[in-house]
Amino acid sequence: KLSESKSIRITHGRLLSMRLSTPLLLTVLPLIAGKVYLKDTFDNMDKWVKSSVEKFDGKWELSSGEWYGDADKDQGLKTTQDAKFYALTANFDEVFDNKGKDLVIQFSVKHAQKIDCGGGYVKVFPTGFDGAKLDEETKEKYYVMFGPDICGYSTKKVHVIFSYKGKQHLIKKDIKCEDDQLTHVYTLIVKPDQTYIVKIDGEEKASGSFAEDWDFLPPKEIKDPEKSKPEDWVDEEMMDDPEDKKPEGWDDIPAQIVDPEAEKPEDWDDEADGDYEAPMIDNPEYKGEWKPKRIKNPDYKGPWVHPMIANPEYAEDDSIYHYEDLGAIAFDLWQVKSGTIFDNLIVTDSVEEADSFMKETFSSEMKDAEKKMFDDAEKEKKEAEEAARKAAEKAAEEEDDEEDDEDDEEDEEASSGHDEL
Repeated sequence: KLSESKSIRITHGRLLSMRLSTPLLLTVLPLIAGKVYLKDTFDNMDKWVKSSVEKFDGKWELSSGEWYGDADKDQGLKTTQDAKFYALTANFDEVFDNKGKDLVIQFSVKHAQKIDCGGGYVKVFPTGFDGAKLDEETKEKYYVMFGPDICGYSTKKVHVIFSYKGKQHLIKKDIKCEDDQLTHVYTLIVKPDQTYIVKIDGEEKASGSFAEDWDFLPPKEIKDPEKSKPEDWVDEEMMDDPEDKKPEGWDDIPAQIVDPEAEKPEDWDDEADGDYEAPMIDNPEYKGEWKPKRIKNPDYKGPWVHPMIANPEYAEDDSIYHYEDLGAIAFDLWQVKSGTIFDNLIVTDSVEEADSFMKETFSSEMKDAEKKMFDDAEKEKKEAEEAARKAAEKAAEEEDDEEDDEDDEEDEEASSGHDEL
């Protein structure tokens, strides 16, 4: 219960002030959600525009694939043609200025085809981007690129790339992506304090700061261009002992000698085989190249360290994270082997919205159901392959038996003809 005229402030995205009369039992009010700028469960493709550029002619379809947790909820956007470039763009519901806000990008990827080489990422573009004209030049005008990329055994990573002052900056960390054939949810969270989090299936895989994990800014310090190592600087810790002398006769000992136990073979013919030469063996007395002993250098000063100075080109920037006109998102992909299914895409300024959306579309029950369906499909596939293998072996055996029977008949006919003669 609250007394009369007591003011309560509720905060979640904005502040509300309520004056409650007494006595009044305060009921739980739903929290105010963050804003969603784009959300798509791919019930249809109405929001998406395909590039009209001939190169990006890969065809898409809506599909849940051969295994899923829920046939309806797991319907997504699927690549359908091998060795193709794909390009599909959707505009945000409104322009997203993320100043002072979180930027959250989240979507699911299912490489059902067991992808060998191909992208599974999205690119976020400024408002006004024309997806129908996406080409080799305009596809590089993105602000953010995020998502998995696989090619062979060497490349299995999550891209996190930001555009800053006209240049694209790749994350310096290696974030491993999933490479199985099941659905996985990728989440990027960018915060106004210029920190970030990357999650896969809701589990944090990487986090840190822009300053540490990207080279957006030049270094704070540089080597003083006015300084150089003094010519008389001695940075060799050890030196040859000037008093150590090579022993007399050291170089007179050969590395190899004639094998003293070798004897000319009894059947050696000097005229036919030439003069006999005994084989050479390593000389046990040989000590190798002489080198003087090493001693500590009395003039050693240690390694020379170049003096550092403040970099005049360095300037802190607390707005690297900020994009004032986020307005479109695109799939711009190359896939050698098609079959990837993208689903449940959301762009929002609320981590809570993204988490809630993932719980709705990627529940543990759905994950377990998809895994079971996949395991059953794999078992059925292996059984079919084994049955085909055994059938092929049986057919080969029967063919061999027929050939043996034919050979026997021919032998009998030949033998019968011989007896008649």
